[in-house]
Amino acid sequence: MNKQLAFFVDAKRCIGCFTCAMACKNQYHQEPGVIWRQVYPLKEEIYPHHERAFYSLACNHCEHPACIDACPVGAYTKREKDGVVVHNAELCIGCGNCIRACPYGAPRYNPVSKKAEKCSLCWQRLDAGLDPACVKSCPTNALTLIDLATFDDPNAVRFPPGFPRMERVNPSTRFRQPELPKIVKREDV
Repeated sequence: MNKQLAFFVDAKRCIGCFTCAMACKNQYHQEPGVIWRQVYPLKEEIYPHHERAFYSLACNHCEHPACIDACPVGAYTKREKDGVVVHNAELCIGCGNCIRACPYGAPRYNPVSKKAEKCSLCWQRLDAGLDPACVKSCPTNALTLIDLATFDDPNAVRFPPGFPRMERVNPSTRFRQPELPKIVKREDV
Protein backbone atom coordinates (compact mmCIF):
# COMPACT_ATOMS: atom_id res chain seq x y z
CA MET A 1 0.00 0.00 0.00
CA ASN A 2 1.20 3.51 -0.82
CA LYS A 3 1.48 6.10 1.92
CA GLN A 4 -2.01 7.28 2.92
CA LEU A 5 -2.24 9.81 5.71
CA ALA A 6 -5.42 9.66 7.72
CA PHE A 7 -7.07 10.82 10.92
CA PHE A 8 -7.37 8.39 13.82
CA VAL A 9 -10.32 9.30 16.04
CA ASP A 10 -10.10 7.74 19.50
CA ALA A 11 -13.60 8.00 20.96
CA LYS A 12 -12.29 6.51 24.22
CA ARG A 13 -10.20 9.66 24.71
CA CYS A 14 -12.35 12.38 23.12
CA ILE A 15 -14.05 14.63 25.68
CA GLY A 16 -16.04 16.69 23.18
CA CYS A 17 -14.19 19.92 23.94
CA PHE A 18 -14.22 21.19 20.31
CA THR A 19 -10.57 22.28 20.58
CA CYS A 20 -9.81 20.51 17.27
CA ALA A 21 -12.65 22.35 15.51
CA MET A 22 -11.56 25.68 16.95
CA ALA A 23 -7.93 25.08 15.91
CA CYS A 24 -9.11 24.46 12.36
CA LYS A 25 -11.21 27.63 12.44
CA ASN A 26 -8.25 29.63 13.81
CA GLN A 27 -5.88 28.21 11.19
CA TYR A 28 -8.11 28.93 8.17
CA HIS A 29 -10.52 31.67 9.31
CA GLN A 30 -13.57 30.15 7.61
CA GLU A 31 -16.63 32.32 7.15
CA PRO A 32 -19.34 32.06 9.84
CA GLY A 33 -21.32 28.89 9.29
CA VAL A 34 -18.58 27.24 7.20
CA ILE A 35 -17.18 24.39 9.27
CA TRP A 36 -14.51 21.97 8.09
CA ARG A 37 -14.21 19.93 11.32
CA GLN A 38 -17.17 19.10 13.52
CA VAL A 39 -17.46 17.20 16.79
CA TYR A 40 -20.54 14.98 16.94
CA PRO A 41 -21.92 13.44 20.13
CA LEU A 42 -22.86 9.82 19.52
CA LYS A 43 -26.56 9.11 19.57
CA GLU A 44 -27.86 7.13 22.52
CA GLU A 45 -28.71 4.22 20.22
CA ILE A 46 -24.97 3.90 19.50
CA TYR A 47 -23.60 4.75 22.93
CA PRO A 48 -26.13 4.72 25.79
CA HIS A 49 -24.58 7.42 27.97
CA HIS A 50 -25.77 10.78 26.64
CA GLU A 51 -23.04 13.28 25.73
CA ARG A 52 -20.19 11.06 26.84
CA ALA A 53 -18.82 9.84 23.48
CA PHE A 54 -17.88 11.83 20.40
CA TYR A 55 -16.52 11.57 16.87
CA SER A 56 -14.41 14.46 15.58
CA LEU A 57 -14.92 14.45 11.82
CA ALA A 58 -13.63 16.34 8.79
CA CYS A 59 -12.71 15.25 5.26
CA ASN A 60 -11.80 11.55 5.19
CA HIS A 61 -9.25 11.93 2.36
CA CYS A 62 -10.78 8.85 0.74
CA GLU A 63 -8.98 6.35 -1.45
CA HIS A 64 -11.48 7.03 -4.28
CA PRO A 65 -12.83 10.54 -3.49
CA ALA A 66 -16.31 11.29 -4.85
CA CYS A 67 -15.40 14.99 -4.94
CA ILE A 68 -12.68 14.36 -7.54
CA ASP A 69 -15.05 12.39 -9.77
CA ALA A 70 -17.81 15.02 -9.47
CA CYS A 71 -15.73 18.15 -10.14
CA PRO A 72 -16.09 19.29 -13.76
CA VAL A 73 -13.04 21.59 -13.64
CA GLY A 74 -10.47 19.45 -11.82
CA ALA A 75 -10.39 21.59 -8.69
CA TYR A 76 -9.60 18.51 -6.58
CA THR A 77 -6.41 16.45 -6.64
CA LYS A 78 -5.14 13.56 -4.57
CA ARG A 79 -1.47 13.91 -3.71
CA GLU A 80 0.47 10.79 -4.66
CA LYS A 81 3.09 11.26 -1.95
CA ASP A 82 0.63 11.04 0.97
CA GLY A 83 -2.95 10.57 -0.28
CA VAL A 84 -4.16 14.01 0.87
CA VAL A 85 -7.14 15.28 -1.14
CA VAL A 86 -6.53 18.95 -1.93
CA HIS A 87 -9.07 21.48 -3.20
CA ASN A 88 -7.80 24.29 -5.42
CA ALA A 89 -10.14 27.24 -4.77
CA GLU A 90 -8.76 29.15 -7.77
CA LEU A 91 -10.13 26.49 -10.14
CA CYS A 92 -13.44 26.03 -8.31
CA ILE A 93 -16.51 27.42 -10.10
CA GLY A 94 -18.88 26.90 -7.16
CA CYS A 95 -21.17 24.45 -8.99
CA GLY A 96 -21.73 22.37 -5.84
CA ASN A 97 -21.24 18.99 -7.54
CA CYS A 98 -18.62 17.99 -4.95
CA ILE A 99 -20.91 18.99 -2.09
CA ARG A 100 -23.72 16.83 -3.43
CA ALA A 101 -21.40 13.92 -4.31
CA CYS A 102 -19.52 13.52 -1.03
CA PRO A 103 -21.33 10.92 1.09
CA TYR A 104 -19.74 12.40 4.23
CA GLY A 105 -20.57 16.08 3.64
CA ALA A 106 -16.93 17.21 3.75
CA PRO A 107 -16.99 19.95 1.08
CA ARG A 108 -18.86 23.03 2.30
CA TYR A 109 -20.21 26.00 0.38
CA ASN A 110 -18.67 29.36 1.23
CA PRO A 111 -21.34 32.02 0.61
CA VAL A 112 -18.78 34.83 0.48
CA SER A 113 -16.38 33.30 -2.08
CA LYS A 114 -19.27 31.40 -3.72
CA LYS A 115 -17.04 28.34 -3.91
CA ALA A 116 -16.66 24.99 -2.20
CA GLU A 117 -13.97 24.38 0.40
CA LYS A 118 -12.98 21.59 2.75
CA CYS A 119 -10.39 20.23 5.16
CA SER A 120 -7.01 20.04 3.46
CA LEU A 121 -5.38 17.94 6.21
CA CYS A 122 -3.25 21.07 6.59
CA TRP A 123 -1.03 19.97 3.70
CA GLN A 124 1.06 23.14 4.03
CA ARG A 125 1.80 22.24 7.65
CA LEU A 126 2.53 18.63 6.66
CA ASP A 127 5.02 19.83 4.04
CA ALA A 128 6.72 21.89 6.76
CA GLY A 129 7.01 18.80 9.00
CA LEU A 130 4.15 19.84 11.32
CA ASP A 131 0.97 18.08 12.38
CA PRO A 132 -2.41 19.37 11.19
CA ALA A 133 -3.75 22.15 13.44
CA CYS A 134 -6.59 19.97 14.76
CA VAL A 135 -4.22 17.13 15.70
CA LYS A 136 -1.69 19.48 17.30
CA SER A 137 -4.39 21.09 19.45
CA CYS A 138 -6.11 17.98 20.85
CA PRO A 139 -5.50 18.05 24.63
CA THR A 140 -6.24 14.33 25.10
CA ASN A 141 -4.53 12.94 21.97
CA ALA A 142 -7.92 11.69 20.81
CA LEU A 143 -7.18 12.91 17.30
CA THR A 144 -3.92 11.76 15.73
CA LEU A 145 -2.39 11.50 12.28
CA ILE A 146 -1.59 8.02 10.99
CA ASP A 147 -0.26 6.44 7.81
CA LEU A 148 -2.53 3.58 6.79
CA ALA A 149 0.42 1.87 5.07
CA THR A 150 2.03 1.24 8.45
CA PHE A 151 -0.88 1.62 10.90
CA ASP A 152 -1.59 -1.56 12.81
CA ASP A 153 -4.05 -1.22 15.66
CA PRO A 154 -6.21 -4.31 16.18
CA ASN A 155 -8.84 -2.20 17.98
CA ALA A 156 -9.25 0.30 15.14
CA VAL A 157 -12.32 0.11 12.93
CA ARG A 158 -13.12 1.63 9.57
CA PHE A 159 -16.91 1.84 9.87
CA PRO A 160 -18.00 2.23 13.51
CA PRO A 161 -21.71 2.44 14.38
CA GLY A 162 -23.13 5.77 13.24
CA PHE A 163 -20.49 6.31 10.52
CA PRO A 164 -21.85 5.71 7.01
CA ARG A 165 -20.47 2.60 5.35
CA MET A 166 -19.26 3.75 1.93
CA GLU A 167 -16.98 1.00 0.62
CA ARG A 168 -16.73 2.54 -2.87
CA VAL A 169 -14.94 5.72 -1.73
CA ASN A 170 -13.02 3.89 1.04
CA PRO A 171 -12.65 6.66 3.65
CA SER A 172 -9.23 6.80 5.29
CA THR A 173 -10.35 7.85 8.78
CA ARG A 174 -10.04 5.13 11.41
CA PHE A 175 -11.71 4.94 14.80
CA ARG A 176 -11.37 3.46 18.25
CA GLN A 177 -14.85 3.04 19.63
CA PRO A 178 -15.86 4.26 23.07
CA GLU A 179 -16.16 1.76 25.89
CA LEU A 180 -18.97 1.64 28.37
CA PRO A 181 -17.94 3.05 31.73
CA LYS A 182 -17.09 0.50 34.37
CA ILE A 183 -19.49 0.33 37.26
CA VAL A 184 -17.72 0.64 40.57
CA LYS A 185 -19.68 -0.42 43.63
CA ARG A 186 -18.74 0.77 47.02
CA GLU A 187 -19.26 -1.94 49.55
CA ASP A 188 -21.07 -0.91 52.67
CA VAL A 189 -18.84 -0.95 55.71
